[in-house]
Amino acid sequence: MPFALRYHSRFPVFTTVRYESGNREGYGTVMNVSPLGWRVSGSLPLEPGDVCALTVRLPTKKWVSVAAGKVRWVRGGRELIQHPEE
Repeated sequence: MPFALRYHSRFPVFTTVRYESGNREGYGTVMNVSPLGWRVSGSLPLEPGDVCALTVRLPTKKWVSVAAGKVRWVRGGRELIQHPEE
């Protein structure tokens, strides 16, 4: 895999996420965020190109829903999920 420069900082977070793709559901952790996406590790295996809905628990204990995110890459059971229009 070629080396790619990052133009945005990643911010570490460890918060609960529930996500679904099709009729499958998974639970996991958002590990970091950047302006381009979220790194997620969870129980539901996803493939690059999959679109999923996410519900994330914020540090304030409130839940936020994301209607659609697109999986950009998968590495070691961790996925980078971006808004599909990015």
